[in-house]
Parts: sequence; C-alpha cells; structure tokens
Amino acid sequence: MIPDRKTWISGYRTLWMLVMFDLPVTEREDRKAATQFRNFLLDEGFAMAQFSVYYRLLSGKDAAEAMERRIQANVPEDGSINVLTITDKQYETMRVYQGKRRGTPEKPHQLTLF
Repeated sequence: MIPDRKTWISGYRTLWMLVMFDLPVTEREDRKAATQFRNFLLDEGFAMAQFSVYYRLLSGKDAAEAMERRIQANVPEDGSINVLTITDKQYETMRVYQGKRRGTPEKPHQLTLF
C-alpha cells in the first residue's frame, strides 16, 4: 500500500545542510568569533561531523533557504564558510571510513639515575 501523500516524506524533498568552515584562531578575538559561530550552529540544531564540518536535516527548500540566511547573518568577519545542501537520497550514498583509533601512548618507564 502506498502511504498517503500528505504524510509521506520523500527522500528528494528532505534536505541535509552541511556547513564547512575554516576560521582563524590565532588571536583571542578570532577564537571568540569562531566559538560564537560554532555555538550558533549547535543552537540551530546542527551536529558535528568533523571539527569544522556540521550537518542538519531540514524539511525542504524553504527551510534550507531560511537557514542559509541565518547562517549568512552570523558569519564571522574573517575566515571561509561553505554551505552545501543535498537531498536525503544523496546523503544516503555517503560512505564513512574510519581508520584504526589511536590509543594513548604508553608511559615510558622511569629511569634510575643512581
């Protein structure tokens, strides 16, 4: 049975927004601006994929355009911000590969000098 079109969510209508940024953090003011932008993304419901890559599911094109305007209004003075919006079907094809996790290095043995 085909679900009712009013309640059916299409993988082509729901969108994923990826925000990738490279912000300077050399000066104290730069770090503050970068932290404020990162906190803005978290407050807007984004999740961290990698250190400077955040993502969020949106209900459609109108929601994506509104979110992009909010991001644009919160862009720090310096740095680079890239926004990529893809359909849920495209997001489905993403593959994630993780290498072996590095453990904490073993402590060296104490040397006896006497």
